[in-house]
Amino acid sequence: MAVSKKAGKKAAAPAKAGATKVAKADWKEGFKKKQVGVSDMTLLTTISNESINDNLQKRWLNAEIYTYIGGVLISVNPFRDLGIYTDEMVQKYKCKNRLEVPPHVFGIAESAYYNMNAYHENQCVIISGESGAGKTEAAKRIMQYIAAVSGGQDNSIQEIKDMVLATNPLLESFGCAKTLRNNNSSRHGKYLEIMFNAQGEPVGAQITNYLLEKGRVVGQVENERNFHIFYQFTKAASDERREQFGLQGPESYAYTSISNCLEVQNINDTEDFVATLNAMRIIGLTANEQSEIFRMLAIILWLGNVQFEEMDDGNARIADTGVTDFIAYLMDTDPSMLQKVLTTRVVETQRGGRRGSIYDVPLNPAQATAGRDALSKAIYNNLFEWIVSRINVSMKPRGAVSHVIGILDIFGFEIFEDNSFEQLCINYVNEKLQQIFIELTLKTEQEEYVREQIKWTPIKYFNNKIVCDLIEERKPPGIFAALNDACATAHADPAAADNSFVQRTAILSSNPHFEARGAQFLVRHYAGDVTYNIAGMTDKNKDALIKDIFDLIGSSGNQFLQSIFPDRPDPSSKKRPPTAGDRIKGSAGALVDNLMKAQPSYIRTIKPNQNRSPTEYDSKAILHQIKYLGLQENIRVRRAGFAYRNTFEKMVERFYLLSPSTSYAGEYTWTGDAKSGCVQILKDTGIPKDEWQMGVTKAFIKNPETLFALETMRDRYWHNMASRIQRAWRNYWRYKNECAKRIQRFWKNNKEGLEYAKIRDYGHQILAGRKERRRFSLLGYRRFMGDYLDVNGKNALGTELRSACGIGAEEVNFSCKAQLLVSKFGRSSKQSPRFLVVTGKAVHIVISTEKDGVVHFALERKIPLITIRSVSLSNLRDDWMVFNCNASEEGDPVLHCYFKTELVVQLLRLTQASINVCIGPTVEYAKKKDKKQVISFVKDETIPRDDVYKSHAVRVPSGEPPNSVSRPPPKRKPGTVRPITQGKLLRAGGPSNNTKGTSRTKPAAQPLPRKSATDAAVAPPVVKAPSAPPPHVQEEPDVERYRAKFAFEGQEGEMSFKKDDIVELVEKDDNGWWLVRKDGQEGWAPNNYLELVPRKPKGAPLAPPPPARRPPPSVPPTTSATSTFKNTTSPKPAVANASAKPVAVFPGAVPSNSSATPWKKPAAMDTANANSAGSRPGSASAARPPPVATKPKPTPPQVATKPTLKQPGKPPIPSALRPPVGNGSAPKAAVSRPTAPAGQLDLAAAAYLQLAKRAQRMADD
Repeated sequence: MAVSKKAGKKAAAPAKAGATKVAKADWKEGFKKKQVGVSDMTLLTTISNESINDNLQKRWLNAEIYTYIGGVLISVNPFRDLGIYTDEMVQKYKCKNRLEVPPHVFGIAESAYYNMNAYHENQCVIISGESGAGKTEAAKRIMQYIAAVSGGQDNSIQEIKDMVLATNPLLESFGCAKTLRNNNSSRHGKYLEIMFNAQGEPVGAQITNYLLEKGRVVGQVENERNFHIFYQFTKAASDERREQFGLQGPESYAYTSISNCLEVQNINDTEDFVATLNAMRIIGLTANEQSEIFRMLAIILWLGNVQFEEMDDGNARIADTGVTDFIAYLMDTDPSMLQKVLTTRVVETQRGGRRGSIYDVPLNPAQATAGRDALSKAIYNNLFEWIVSRINVSMKPRGAVSHVIGILDIFGFEIFEDNSFEQLCINYVNEKLQQIFIELTLKTEQEEYVREQIKWTPIKYFNNKIVCDLIEERKPPGIFAALNDACATAHADPAAADNSFVQRTAILSSNPHFEARGAQFLVRHYAGDVTYNIAGMTDKNKDALIKDIFDLIGSSGNQFLQSIFPDRPDPSSKKRPPTAGDRIKGSAGALVDNLMKAQPSYIRTIKPNQNRSPTEYDSKAILHQIKYLGLQENIRVRRAGFAYRNTFEKMVERFYLLSPSTSYAGEYTWTGDAKSGCVQILKDTGIPKDEWQMGVTKAFIKNPETLFALETMRDRYWHNMASRIQRAWRNYWRYKNECAKRIQRFWKNNKEGLEYAKIRDYGHQILAGRKERRRFSLLGYRRFMGDYLDVNGKNALGTELRSACGIGAEEVNFSCKAQLLVSKFGRSSKQSPRFLVVTGKAVHIVISTEKDGVVHFALERKIPLITIRSVSLSNLRDDWMVFNCNASEEGDPVLHCYFKTELVVQLLRLTQASINVCIGPTVEYAKKKDKKQVISFVKDETIPRDDVYKSHAVRVPSGEPPNSVSRPPPKRKPGTVRPITQGKLLRAGGPSNNTKGTSRTKPAAQPLPRKSATDAAVAPPVVKAPSAPPPHVQEEPDVERYRAKFAFEGQEGEMSFKKDDIVELVEKDDNGWWLVRKDGQEGWAPNNYLELVPRKPKGAPLAPPPPARRPPPSVPPTTSATSTFKNTTSPKPAVANASAKPVAVFPGAVPSNSSATPWKKPAAMDTANANSAGSRPGSASAARPPPVATKPKPTPPQVATKPTLKQPGKPPIPSALRPPVGNGSAPKAAVSRPTAPAGQLDLAAAAYLQLAKRAQRMADD
């Protein structure tokens, strides 16, 4: 209720008592809208896949795309902009718990950020779902929220925030593409770790990349596209780059036009390219680095246009050598060598383990096309890895890292008509993520009931560990192990290796989730059955590079190209290089270990239809997703057990207000332990015993309705408190308004009257004892008000007069009614009523006439003040006056005005007293221009009142003496001051007369359970004095004492002090905060606010006192508060090494000799992180000391300038006409998706050796 309502008036009551729902906790919130369905599906009456689907459908059709299952967020893609990610929405979710606001991705982000700061634990958000369900969008919104609420005013912190947000458009351009299911599908997975300092401010970040779909570079199915960057680059590149790289439109290149999809709805490639360039600038990529990136893209595009012809002997020949010449120019290598690498292969024979002969084996068109595509994929894959590495260098931590929030955005489960090794890897990673979900939401929860000794009914669920073991186990061998064995036994012939793998699949048939089908095999995943084709799978698992490509890259004069490619593998190494299956298994295991070290939050995304329609809801498809996501089992576990559980301390902290036994006037008063307090609260609120159980450390509530009933009671308590505060506030304002009225009344009667009295006294000075006065002019309450007609106001008369005078917004100084002496031909002059209006420039005389019952006002005469020479008055008490003006045909106006003295005062004030005031027995005026007249004034006591004019003579009775002054103001009648009794501020009978009996005795307030330990820790120990020792002078304690140089207002756990306060030092810490003691309490304080107090010199020692029995030393209590301030036993949080090169987990980027990568060396412990980060309380006080100096920004890797070309000059740009597809010269396999022809050796392998050295160099720098 607003405080501006009138006193004594109440707002209209609502139509129904329960119609208005009180907002939770914060009663000023008003943004909640009517709920459709249930926002938390643990409240569903019937738990089935169909009821879950119905609830999601109701909410989705009502634009409610988010729903909870406990702490798990379910998100259904709306395929439209709902306007729910604004800055205003961010503020609504800031510092709110899940129960206070509707379901939203911001709620998950707020929960993760709050838990990180409150509980000092690493957090991660796991986003899962199929392609097109909205995983990437959810990850972007989490980054947006954390960047908005994480605070930090330092430039380096804001720079990190900008970089984190800039990674989205940059990696989307290079890692996302249009697919049949999603216009912006992520074709790679990433795990972004945002690193925070002890104050919760972001100081760095790191990205780990997973499984880039590099096969998309060289081929896409119909109506899909290549990666976005190719279309952005070919459409929006500058003219300079077009000339430099011979760039043309996307329709001119085979890699971008083969799928016949150049434009995508709702995607503007030109605008996106501008955003990509801006992101590169924010990340810190130099102009030279950007140029080299675009050079690599141009090389890939032109490689796609290299076509091969079949000669008579069946070997391949390049159809247009102009294309390869231009590619050689871009690569800065020899054109003949490039042509040789594309059309031949160097084969070396071995005899008895010794090197044999070397042969150049020509390739047929299919093999040459496969080699060309392998080179393109290798360049793009390594370029993408370089970009991720470069981003990590820029986002390297700028200070000590305390905690991390990880955001996992990874590809969803895939089932295609043709599933191969790529789909097996993707689905395996999803199986591992599903295993985490099962472990932490289903299995762990049921184990908690056993640990807390809670009686409940266990729920059966599918544990997919058996599927993970089927794929990754070594003993008995799983799919990856069988693939490795097949590659090792038949490594020379891919077809023989595939046949060997088919034979080995028979061993796996004992697993109920595996089924061998000849050249195929079926795996029963948690999301459905998937049939995989074995053809080419072993070759993809080997993922080896050929020597010819390394020779080509090594001969290039482009240093950037060499830096993104590995060195030549060691041919003398006998160790089998790790396969792609080994790498994906290791990377997935490392990811799972990293996630298990953090507290997870889950977002399960659902795709409502395959057509990306904002109105179509495909129930069949959604039911399938509900089933394999295990939503029903998740709800059952939450419902069959207990929907809500929390520690006794937190339960009491939230609901102690509901019991009179535990609270009084909003203060906690329970003296027992937290568990008994929980029991008392539940009893006093009337919750049945079968609705709750007490565990060992937690209270468990069975049904969510019970929890909501408690929350409603808590809401009602706050509502009642708010109503009481509002009532007291309104009474206070009623009291205040009454006081203000009295003060204003007194002010008007005195202060303003004095101002008007000053003007009146000035009028007495003007007359100067020369004119008799009227009795009414001398009254004590007479004030010179000025504007008597209220022309400055809003009344009708004033508006008409202002309009008639034409003065606009000009201020009126004086206005009144008057009589003007009007002369008639052949008759005596006669008085006629007029209106006088005086402004700062002129005197206006207005006449009013009536016609047909309507009064009209007209300006009769306007007399400028500068034309008035003098004002003439008589020396008697009459009211006549004359304005002596300059000569004019109208003559001088003769006026009869009751406020003549005030009018003269106003004229003198406006003209700075330049007008003469003439007072005498007669008044002379100009009747016309050259005709003078004189009016004489005669005393006549027979005149009853005022005066009478006739024939130029005015008869007037005697008045007050000329030297008369105003009478003193009359005194007020004495009386008692009316007391203020409204507002119910005083009780009847007075404060000492209690008419309603004795009230309840106020119990002593107690600290809340979660704060009792802290209070006990800082409370000074009570020690009895020893029994009567002889008095002696106590020496100054042997502790360092410091004086406060400035005032400091601390938060919880911090010491507040004023300037010049003395504190004792308890402990020093290297992070800038010291533990000090003041008045027996301990807390943290910034060391740069303190200065050492020099010790006083000690005097001569006194004689020791007689020995007395000393009391035993008090043992300081060991409480949780100690760990709050100095957490020396907690393990150091896992922090990612930002300088490390990100690990690529898709086949194709490690040294074939399996040498250890340099960035995997054990890093030295960071001393900044080694100091007790947990010992500093998580405070964001405004009076924080100056921040720690940031580390110097690492120098980005240098890219050499373009070397001198080996060729005489730039070759002519070849015509980039789209190559023919489907004829004999360009086999269809050249651009077809997935499977490579037999004998192809993919060039995307060994990508790690050079990258390893490069990463090591960056780390050393």
